[in-house]
Amino acid sequence: MGPELEHPLRYDLVNELHARPSPRLSAPATCVFVAFKEPLDAANRDRTRDLAHLTQLTSRHGGPRPDPHESHYQGRLGRHDLKWESHTEFVTYMALTPGLPIRPFDPSAAAIFSQDWQQAAPGKRVAAVMVQIDLLPDNPDEAPDRIETWFARDSLTAVWVLEEAALIAGDFRIDADGWMRFALFVKPGVGEGRIGRIVHRLAELETYRAMSMLGLGRVRGLTNRLNELEPRLSAIVDGMTDEARPAEAVLHELLAVSAELEAQAVQHSFRFGATKAYEAIVTDRITALRESRFKDRQMLTEFMRRRYQPAMRTAASAETRLTTMLERAARAGELLRTRVDVERSAQNQLLLERMDRRADLQLRLQHTVEGLSVVAISYYVVGLLSYALYPVATKLQVDKAYLIAGLTPVAVLIVWWAMRQVRRSLHKHGPAGDL
Repeated sequence: MGPELEHPLRYDLVNELHARPSPRLSAPATCVFVAFKEPLDAANRDRTRDLAHLTQLTSRHGGPRPDPHESHYQGRLGRHDLKWESHTEFVTYMALTPGLPIRPFDPSAAAIFSQDWQQAAPGKRVAAVMVQIDLLPDNPDEAPDRIETWFARDSLTAVWVLEEAALIAGDFRIDADGWMRFALFVKPGVGEGRIGRIVHRLAELETYRAMSMLGLGRVRGLTNRLNELEPRLSAIVDGMTDEARPAEAVLHELLAVSAELEAQAVQHSFRFGATKAYEAIVTDRITALRESRFKDRQMLTEFMRRRYQPAMRTAASAETRLTTMLERAARAGELLRTRVDVERSAQNQLLLERMDRRADLQLRLQHTVEGLSVVAISYYVVGLLSYALYPVATKLQVDKAYLIAGLTPVAVLIVWWAMRQVRRSLHKHGPAGDL
């Protein structure tokens, strides 16, 4: 099998399927997860800075150096298994440690991600999650006693996942040390790979939830701007029937509003698209957990429906509103351009009528000038001929007055005929004749 048989990207694409496997861990264990994002234009960031930040962490803890050409990394750093991934807009770090801290969710469990190292990150922290993995008590009723002391009661979510293989609890709140906490209780015998997938989905759930809600802040600023532009657009549309206002002036006002709307669309189109994509991932991760109700506790889907979906609907509503205003401005622009074209056609018609009247006047004036020219030229021709014929008239004893009287009609007829021939020749060889 020759090398020309394989597509040059076949192996790379297959390897990409296995590049980011879920971690494997057994209970009890602790997972600490952080995600960093550049505040502006994160998709076009300098990714070498991300790699340098990762290298700083691995060097500090004596781990293997990352490959500068890879977008993912896995390595052992002391007691921690580190997993790093570079995404379109952000980078994530996951550190897994066997065992549990002395106190539940003790900040010391996140010591691998020191405060000075986090502050030196190229971006800002958008997610910080601490997952505490423990074995489910023989009596599951003991679990609520623990989680109620760890989480806020009004937003507490507790659900069975994966056909009651594990119990997840959390309140989606940030504690005093900046961490969002989740508790995971697994039944004895649940495999390491399955536990790793649950933890991975929890970390992704919070990360993509945070990334999708970044659009909400942008939407608020956009809404304020649309609130300013909409009255202007409505006033322009309402004033389009006012014949007293020149259509071209109204069109210039509309173009200013349309340009602002287009600028807002360009600025927010990427964020709107990213918000939809991240929202879909959040929904997918919840679905993949296959949750079922634990006693009378709130489920993940219920929490998201009440606390998360309104934000997503707000973002979708702002996008729809912006699109609608762009369409209204486009339709108004078409109407105004039609009105301007009609007015210009009427002006052109008046101009053509004036040009026709001027051409008619010029034609009449030309005929008048031609008649005067015949008289003038005839006068000179008669004068010249009389001078030439005086000697003949003297010999023939013809009176000078009779000679001039006889020459005048002949000269006029000859001049008139000659000018008519000249005019015919001009018409024959003019622009129309050339066609």
